[in-house]
Amino acid sequence: MSPVKLLSAILLLISAQTASAKSVDYLPVPAKNLVKHSYYTLSYNEAYEQANWVYYSLTDSMVLNGGVERSNKFKTDKMVASGSAKSSDYTKSGYDRGHLCPAADMGFSPVAMEESFLMSNISPQTPDFNRGIWKELETTVRKWAVKERNIIVVTGPVFKENNGLIGKEEVLVPGHFFKLIYDTTDEPRLIAFILPNAKSDRPLTDFTVPADEVEKQTGFDFFPQLPDDLENKLEANIQLAGWFEGYAPEEKIASQPETAEKTSSDFHFYLILITVILLVVLFVSFRGNKRRRR
Repeated sequence: MSPVKLLSAILLLISAQTASAKSVDYLPVPAKNLVKHSYYTLSYNEAYEQANWVYYSLTDSMVLNGGVERSNKFKTDKMVASGSAKSSDYTKSGYDRGHLCPAADMGFSPVAMEESFLMSNISPQTPDFNRGIWKELETTVRKWAVKERNIIVVTGPVFKENNGLIGKEEVLVPGHFFKLIYDTTDEPRLIAFILPNAKSDRPLTDFTVPADEVEKQTGFDFFPQLPDDLENKLEANIQLAGWFEGYAPEEKIASQPETAEKTSSDFHFYLILITVILLVVLFVSFRGNKRRRR
């Protein structure tokens, strides 16, 4: 391998390691029956034949580089060990195959688009809800991703005040849906929504709730990886400032402190990085001296 190709390979590896170091999973707990796809992770509920929640990161580049044609090809999810619901369960049910991770969020990649149509990512939604206020919220979330550059989204059904079953697999029709959005920037922010699975002409702000309320309604602990003091501040109140225009900011929440574990991890990463660079320099120098001897 030539020095140039070797250096390129090493730089690519360093780039991948750097991106990995910046990526943090804030998966809800308990995290049972996990299914990890290329761009989103879910917890599957076999009893209700849909996800408990779907978790993914959404960046500005993912939104701005969208454009992959919508596939509309719903498929069973073979990665669900117990078997997912089928598209036929929704046929003539009166309910839409409602995305949890929206197809429009996954338009940056053919693989991402295809995976968004797996039935594990689908829940029964009334047409007026799916094509109305739920779509409005999804569009708003993409605008936030472009503005903030990187956000974490967790979304799913609330299995209370349900509306019966559909299909041979007896898919439960949830009474409500939730969505949480965490802004990972230097001044972290969190906003949460619970919306009834029905038509609504009310503004999105009417459906904001403290994240603690979503935890109460679903039984899941969201963002437990955050320091307790930060998690408690973020989840206890509704903070509209920074998300919606016209709202004044309240007390600032301190940025997440560096933990000893993260500091140690960064130290080892940069130590490896320096070692690799030194090895490259020595290799290139050795090859140069060898050629001059000839």
